Amino acid sequence: MRALVVYCHPKEGSFTAAVRDTVLGRLEAAGAEVRLHDLYAQGFQPVLTEAEWTGYLDAPANRRPVADPVADLQWCDTLIFVYPTWWYGLPALLKGWLDRVLLPDVAFLMPQTEGETIRPGLHHIKRMGVFTTCGASRWLTFLVGAPGKRTLMRGVGLLLAPRAKKVFAAHYLMDSAKRPSLEAHLRKVAAKTDKLIGTRRTAPLKEAAS
Repeated sequence: MRALVVYCHPKEGSFTAAVRDTVLGRLEAAGAEVRLHDLYAQGFQPVLTEAEWTGYLDAPANRRPVADPVADLQWCDTLIFVYPTWWYGLPALLKGWLDRVLLPDVAFLMPQTEGETIRPGLHHIKRMGVFTTCGASRWLTFLVGAPGKRTLMRGVGLLLAPRAKKVFAAHYLMDSAKRPSLEAHLRKVAAKTDKLIGTRRTAPLKEAAS
């Protein structure tokens, strides 16, 4: 198993970091090969430049500015996102990663004739996990439409292998969450990760930080 974990949070020691560490711990326990993209720590540039936009369809030259993340995306068979939900959606840095890395002839194939739509290009990815935290309540998030979840679970999910395994876990009402709720959520994250990668081991708990 080859897992690419895309992590997006500006503060080390956050609860989102504890979620990341729980996921990484379960992958390690299962013997997976793991590559971590910590977008803030790496200083990933999220802005699609004019030059990139102009050359967007020019494959494979369009990969040149983001060659390393593209290589890891093509290497993995398991793709996992860990991030906080801000304004019901993806952090700008993570959205920029999607804009720049999920390129034509990498993540999808462009239409060949009039009236066609894009075709999936990530059929080598058999598993996807999405782990997030939300300040809003569950009902308010779903009332708004949960655009962040939809972008990943539906938008990116449609590009993966047919019948790819997908799991999702969110902790809502983060601003008023207490330690028992946070620790219970880490157990849920561990169980969801085990389900994704096909192991039933009991997960070790990480120290939860608010």
